[in-house]
Parts: sequence; structure tokens; C-alpha cells
Amino acid sequence: MTRLKGRVTLATVAGSAGVSVATVSKVLNGRSDVSAVTRARVQEILEKHGYVGRRPDPVHRDTVELFYQGVLNAYSVQVIQGVVEAGQAEGVDVILNAHPPHPQASSSGRAARWIRTLIGNGRRAAIGLTSQLADADLAALARARLPLVVIDPANIPQPDVTSVGSTNFAGGMAAAQHLLSLGHRRIGYVGGQPTSGCNQARMSGFRSAMDAVGATVPSEYIWLSDFLYDDGVAGGSSLLDLRDRPTAIFAGSDEVALGILEAARARGLRVPEDLSLVGFDDTEVARLASPPLTTVRQPLREMGAVALRTALQLAAGEQVASHHVELATTLIVRGSAAPLELSSVAAS
Repeated sequence: MTRLKGRVTLATVAGSAGVSVATVSKVLNGRSDVSAVTRARVQEILEKHGYVGRRPDPVHRDTVELFYQGVLNAYSVQVIQGVVEAGQAEGVDVILNAHPPHPQASSSGRAARWIRTLIGNGRRAAIGLTSQLADADLAALARARLPLVVIDPANIPQPDVTSVGSTNFAGGMAAAQHLLSLGHRRIGYVGGQPTSGCNQARMSGFRSAMDAVGATVPSEYIWLSDFLYDDGVAGGSSLLDLRDRPTAIFAGSDEVALGILEAARARGLRVPEDLSLVGFDDTEVARLASPPLTTVRQPLREMGAVALRTALQLAAGEQVASHHVELATTLIVRGSAAPLELSSVAAS
């Protein structure tokens, strides 16, 4: 076959194949109303002469905004993976962006600009991950009728804000009950911000289990800052430097637990021989820690998936069963907690 000279067009391909331009167009667009013989001849000519037509119009896909504040860590990466995987299953693109913190006051203009950007970019819904949303953000989202779902909000959400979390109260209770079953009574808690809903629930579950057996929790046994490694180092150092230091600590996150492990190591204390430790989340770092962490597992990927599906329900104008969804937590026993009678604290 002689290669066509000059720019190859639909007309030149049609002339070479002895068919109409419409037939060539049908072949390019995958239409079924072309005979197999004709289709093969046209495709042969197209390939032979390297025909490059115009780019097809991009296929429109719905997009959802996933925003977060602070730094990404093992916890947030697993939740994000759950959102993205659910988005793939639903044929929805997930766009990840940082949402910087801002003062509660005088933020209405910034909130309006943010929402205009989301609407302009065609977002169907927004999902916030451990974000602290100001009233101005919520008002702007409501005015724009852009559905919002928050995963583990950093502040207590309004009753009509849809959120997804886990059974934090039950998880905190399970962590304390496990340490109590090992004979510990001097148990501390190192957790997140006092205003954080999930932190309040975990600490309340912890206190409830302690109260049930008449075990007191001195104020100096509670350290609240954030759910990060450095907070675990600082909180662990504070508790372990006490004259009557706790024999066990419940950490509000696995990352905090790693910080407590470092604080213990720096003081020559062994886990679990000198200090029993329970974390929260069951991220990858819990399994990789030395010793591996006993921890409360949150179904992090499922939380992300539920948030994505809920956001799409709201975007479609559907009613959701509840404004707050809690998924079950599970205690995972590994090697970071031991019976008190086996520890050097009990022997001393």
C-alpha cells in the first residue's frame, strides 16, 4: 500500500479505502454499524499512515474534595486510602488538598473564596479529615448546598454536620479494662486536644472503666496535647518523671504510643517489664514497634469508604440514616502490656 503524502485527513483515508468520510468516522468512534471487512480495511489504512485525529472529548467524572489540616501520618494515610479506593469503585475522582487552619473570627471572606473554588472546580461534595471547621466554613458550605462529611472532626461538630468515626468510648474502655485485667491500677492517659470529639470519647471510656473498679486517676496522670509522636514524648516524659509514676499508660494514638516508648527508653525503662502501654488506631507502626503495640483497632479504611459513600448519597439528594456513623473498634493484644505482678515495678 502506497503511503499517502501530506497531511492525512478523514477525507484522504476515506478515498484510499473507497468508503465515505462518515464510515471512517464511525470506525474511529467504535460504532457497530460497519461491516467487519470495511472496518478492517479502514483500520489498516489508519495504522499504515499514522493517522492522528483530534483528541476525544475528555470523559467527565465526578470529583470529591478531600481536605485535611496538619501533617499526614500513618492514621490519615490509611483513611485517605479508604476514601480513594471507594472513589475508584464508585467512578469518582478524589482530589486531596490541605485546608490551612485559620482564626475563628473574620474568616467569612476566606471561607467564601474557598467554597467558590470548590464549586468552580465542579466538586460534588467535600470530605474533611480531622479538620477544625469554623462556623464560617459550615455556613458557606450550607449556602452553596455543597454536602460535607467530616471524619474524626478536630472539634465537636454541630448536630446537623454529618460525620464518620469509630466507637471511641468503647475503645477507650476496652484499653483501660485490658490494663486493669493485668492488675494495673496506676494508669495514665496521654491523648489529643481537649476539644477533640474522639479524644473526649476515648478519655471518657477510659475513666468509665477506671471508675467501675474504684481506681482513681490523678490529674497529673492526664496529658492532653495532640495525637503526634512529639506529644507522646512530652506527655510520656511528664508522667514517667512523677514520683509515683503510672505502671501503665493508655495512649490516644499509636503515634503517641511510639513517643511514650521513646520517653521510657530515655529513662532506662523497659516496655512491658517496667511500663505497660496500649495504643489506639492499629496503624502499620503498631505492628512494627518494638515491642509490637497492644492497641485498639479502628477500621480506618472502612471509615474513609463510608465517608465517600455518604458524601455521594448527600450529593444525590438522598437521606442518610444518621448524621453520625460509628464503626466498631477492636482490642488487638500484642506485646506492649504485661501483668503487673511480673513487672519490676511490682517487685520493687
